[in-house]
Amino acid sequence: MGRTVKRLSLTAWIFIAMTAGVVVGVAFPDVAKSAAMPALSNVFLRLIKSIVAPLIFGTLVHGVAGTGSLKTMGRISVKALIYFEVATTAALFIGLAAVNLAQPGAGIHIARSTAETQAVHAPATLESMLEHTFPASVIDAMARGEVLQLVIFSLLFGAACAAIGPKAGPVVEFCASLSEVMFRYTKYVMYTAPFGVFGAMAYAIGSHGVGVLFNLGKLVLTLYAALAVFVLVVFGAAIAIARIPLRRFYAAVKQPWLIAFSTATSEAALPVALENMEKFGVPEHIVSFVIPAGYSFNLDGSTLYLSLASVFVAQAAGIQMPLSQQLLMLLTLMLTSKGVAGVPRASLVILAGTLAAFQLPVEGIAVLLGVDVLMDMVRTSVNVLGNCLASAVVARWEGVRFEESVMEGV
Repeated sequence: MGRTVKRLSLTAWIFIAMTAGVVVGVAFPDVAKSAAMPALSNVFLRLIKSIVAPLIFGTLVHGVAGTGSLKTMGRISVKALIYFEVATTAALFIGLAAVNLAQPGAGIHIARSTAETQAVHAPATLESMLEHTFPASVIDAMARGEVLQLVIFSLLFGAACAAIGPKAGPVVEFCASLSEVMFRYTKYVMYTAPFGVFGAMAYAIGSHGVGVLFNLGKLVLTLYAALAVFVLVVFGAAIAIARIPLRRFYAAVKQPWLIAFSTATSEAALPVALENMEKFGVPEHIVSFVIPAGYSFNLDGSTLYLSLASVFVAQAAGIQMPLSQQLLMLLTLMLTSKGVAGVPRASLVILAGTLAAFQLPVEGIAVLLGVDVLMDMVRTSVNVLGNCLASAVVARWEGVRFEESVMEGV
């Protein structure tokens, strides 16, 4: 044989695993519903979660300290927050428009129980959110996976290293080494991704059946269509305005996007997203701040879903929400959605608090659960795509020229 067979890429194996999971879920539902399937996906997710804390700490501290300028990081932070707020606000309004146009909740009757009517769920306040942002213990924040608290600690720690100067050299070098080790560790963990994806897909299809695609099909299609409009209009405008090379950006984000879509967790895609965007040409001090910070401040897919799902429940319960109340709910979601974690189905926690705060039946969540796995995959993948794009936009805002950078291995 004159030619050697080209080895399949990890992306190809993930696609194969997704397809195999669907086939097993449809053809062998009893096998798909067994405990072995979620165990496969849970092992992968646990390994991924073990990466997040040391990787964020190492990359962010080294990135901030490596700039040598606190003024630079302050400027980057402001630019990132401006972009985050514009993108998430656009997502909320597109979700609101989509659900009012499509009316996916019309015809579903949700009865509100007395217990739920009387239950009181304290909505998130600015004070509670600010208090929760700052860690009492970085070890506790790492153990509980509090990404935002870890970002704040790492940012301040890196700033302190930059202020001290050469004396902090050994610490900064340790963080640089830690980052390199965690990227290699991530490479090893990613070899298990196809097994985790296979287990997750098989269990989802086996548990809910193919009919899950039709039970609440109108809602699912509305979400997918709204997110497609958001990606094309908002992300398309950002790419055009920032003059980001589309083909190379697609090459950089396709793997983290696919991982997020198939696992429904942003955390699973974080290591690959950080590495690929740095290869794409985003400087380390930008990518190591913007993407982790975006996990709390720039979850575009989740915020769009929350506005759509909240009004869907109102429609299903036959409750007429005037536009003024819907806009007030959007303002609430702008605050509460900032705390959505990068883990599967975390948006449902925020949704429960929002429904209770606006006297909407929390039972609506039970209706959404049937198809939430399908919606969670797409909204999570848009979250990851949005954070990758945010790092590129901020980098362009800082004067980076991607055309001159070389992206190898992506």
